[in-house]
Amino acid sequence: MVQAIIFDLGDVFLNKNPYAKNQALANLGLTSWNNHLTALEQRFETGAVNRADFIKTLQGYTKNASEIEVINAWNASIGDFPLERLEFLQNLSNSYRLFLLSNTDPIHIDKFEEDAGISFYGDFYRCFEKVYYSHETGVRKPDTAAFSILAKNHGLQPKRTLVVDDKKVNTSAAEALGFKTWTLEKETQDVTELFERRIVTLEKAP
Repeated sequence: MVQAIIFDLGDVFLNKNPYAKNQALANLGLTSWNNHLTALEQRFETGAVNRADFIKTLQGYTKNASEIEVINAWNASIGDFPLERLEFLQNLSNSYRLFLLSNTDPIHIDKFEEDAGISFYGDFYRCFEKVYYSHETGVRKPDTAAFSILAKNHGLQPKRTLVVDDKKVNTSAAEALGFKTWTLEKETQDVTELFERRIVTLEKAP
């Protein structure tokens, strides 16, 4: 019996468009995303690099782009958050322990909250027992520690906990720890279909 659900944020609730970000960065002169930048992004997502240094490094790959231009390009991937997903989550929170576990950075979270507005994102956050953002915890998926820390902090049993994520590498890491999983395919599935698709038989926790 599933009693708790751990959700990802991007492409589960919040739509994202990496192509828009890539194009926006290319328009500034950053046309090739190399291994150094991948490592930089991962360090930014775990709080090992601060906002100012991250932006400054990206600027070095552009044609003298300003700070605000880099931020806007970086945030071009942030899309909409359909209301029906929030309503689905609110109903779900009446019966299950819910958690948010997301690899993200402070620039993207600021953008999400600015676009959503305080009422919307406040309602969203209240659905969760706890929100875990990688840049705050210092651990990012697929590191199994991201799941283990959350489970330990809240006394969760993996066999009674469902992990919902759009990346197979992350759900595979969760499965290795004994969690139930759903790798959501964003092109053909929606998180609101959790029960319709019978990803797992969910029963209300006692």
